[in-house]
Amino acid sequence: MKKRSKKYTEASAKIEKSKVYSKEEAVKLVKETSISSFDGSVEVALRLNLDTKKADQQLRGAIVLPKGTGKTNRVLVIARGPKAQEAKDAGADYVGDTDILEKIEKENWFDFDTMIATPDMMPLLGKLGRVLGPKGLMPNPKTGTVTMDVAKAVEEVKAGRVEYRTDSFGNVHGVIGKVSFAEADLLANLDAFVAQILRVKPATVKGEYIKNISISSTMGPGIKVENSFDK
Repeated sequence: MKKRSKKYTEASAKIEKSKVYSKEEAVKLVKETSISSFDGSVEVALRLNLDTKKADQQLRGAIVLPKGTGKTNRVLVIARGPKAQEAKDAGADYVGDTDILEKIEKENWFDFDTMIATPDMMPLLGKLGRVLGPKGLMPNPKTGTVTMDVAKAVEEVKAGRVEYRTDSFGNVHGVIGKVSFAEADLLANLDAFVAQILRVKPATVKGEYIKNISISSTMGPGIKVENSFDK
């Protein structure tokens, strides 16, 4: 059995394992049970009634959180000509085409958090799939990172857009802010994230969709949250 730190044990003692908390109580607790020495992230995890062997039940997308994520995202845009200029004007940190792709391939350069590309550049990105894919950096139309509207995509990422996708067990995870956020801001982001997951519920899902919800801080214990979102 994994040995937990004294801080973790003390934080866990504040949470009743069998209790399902209201979202307001859970957000208050997640701030109180943060044990990291830095301003940790707050993450939500949803266990969904999905059969991920079915293509239509594999959720993937993105949402711009109303209160942002508290994180500064470094954005790389792969585009040429006017689209490259649009990206620069919108505040992209890096803009390029074959030069940057070569830098990634030959120098193992990954000083960015999100990559956005115009559709015409995707064939060039194909050979980098094996390095970008495992890091979650490969642009994808479902998350809005393959687009002709590069300015909007850059602005959304900078404003606090988070991506989500189901794992093989039908779970979805997402960051909803920082421990330092006000409770009201964390609640607003939590509401928005769960509302998005409800919005993309596959039509083929029968019965209860959201099985359970929990939130936690970086390295902190999980807190079960009452599902009052789709009531």
